[in-house]
Amino acid sequence: MKTILVTGAAGFIGSHLVDRLLAQDFQVLAVDDFNDYYDPALKRENVRMHLKNPAYKLLEGDIRDLQFMNASFAGRTIDAVIHLAARAGVRPSLEQPVLYQEVNIGGTHNIFECCRNFNVKKCLFASSSSVYGLNAKVPFSESDSTVHPISPYAATKAAGELLAHVYAHLYDMQILCLRLFTVYGPRQRPDLAIYKFTRLISDGKAIPVFGDGTSRRDYTYIDDIIAGFMGALAYDRTRYEVINLGNSATVSLDRLIAVLETTLGKSAQIARLPEQPGDVPQTFADIAKAKDLLGFRPSTPIEDGVRRFWEWYRGRATANRDDM
Repeated sequence: MKTILVTGAAGFIGSHLVDRLLAQDFQVLAVDDFNDYYDPALKRENVRMHLKNPAYKLLEGDIRDLQFMNASFAGRTIDAVIHLAARAGVRPSLEQPVLYQEVNIGGTHNIFECCRNFNVKKCLFASSSSVYGLNAKVPFSESDSTVHPISPYAATKAAGELLAHVYAHLYDMQILCLRLFTVYGPRQRPDLAIYKFTRLISDGKAIPVFGDGTSRRDYTYIDDIIAGFMGALAYDRTRYEVINLGNSATVSLDRLIAVLETTLGKSAQIARLPEQPGDVPQTFADIAKAKDLLGFRPSTPIEDGVRRFWEWYRGRATANRDDM
C-alpha cells in the first residue's frame, strides 16, 4: 500500500483529495496547521471522518517549521508528496505580503528539502492560474510568460514553480506543478465568491461585486480537479512539468450571479464596488497538455457544479440547525 503525504490536507481541496486517496487504498499522512485564515472548526469538520480510518494519520504543524517537517518524514517510507498547503487568496496577500512569502516560498522550500533529504522522488505542487498575471492571450497556455505577476500571492506561486524546477533538475526528483483555475464545490473556503454570494443571497443581503461584472473566471469543479491530481500522481514520463488544470470554459461574473439566482430561486441584491488591485480581468485554461499527459477531461458545467454546491450548502445548514 503506497503512502502519500498531503500538506494542507484539512482544507477544501486537500480534504477532497484525501477522500479519493483513502477510497483508492492509499495510506495518507495528512499535514495541516489549522490556521485561522478562516474558521479552523470548518477544517476540523473536513477531517472528522478521516480520523476514523486506520490508513489516515494527522500530523498537526506548520510547513515553515523545518524541524516539524523533518519529523513528519523521518522513519517513514513516503511514495509521493502532494503539496497543497499555502496562504491562499490574492486580496489578503496585498495586506500581508511577508506572511505569504514565508509560508508559500519558505514553506515550499522546506517541503522540497524534505523530499530531497528523505529520498521522496515524486512531488505534486499546487500552483495557480494567478501566475499568468495580465496575460491578454487566451486561453492561457503553459508556454505563456509568467514573469509579470500582479499580486504577492501570484509571485509566491511563480517562485514555487522555479524552486520546483531547480529541485527536479538537481536532485533526481519528479515535480509536477499543477496550475489550478478557480476551484469550487462543497467545502470551499467561505471567502470565495460562490460560497460568499450563496450565503448573502440566501440571507437577503447585498453581494459585493468588484468592477462592472465582465471579469471572467475559469470555474473548475472540485471533482474534476481531484481527477487531475490523480492523473498526475500516476504520471511517470518526465521529470518536470507545468500543467494547467481548468474547466476551459470561462464564465463572466454577471453570468455566475445569474446562475446562482436561478439555482437558489432568489434574486441577488448587488453592491457595485471599484475593481480591486491584484485582480486579473480573466482566467481561461488551455488544457491540451493536461488531456495529453494526464487524461484530464473536466466534465462539470457551471450550472451543475453550482447546483451540487447549493445542495451541500443547504444540507449543512439543515444539519447545523438540527444540532442547535
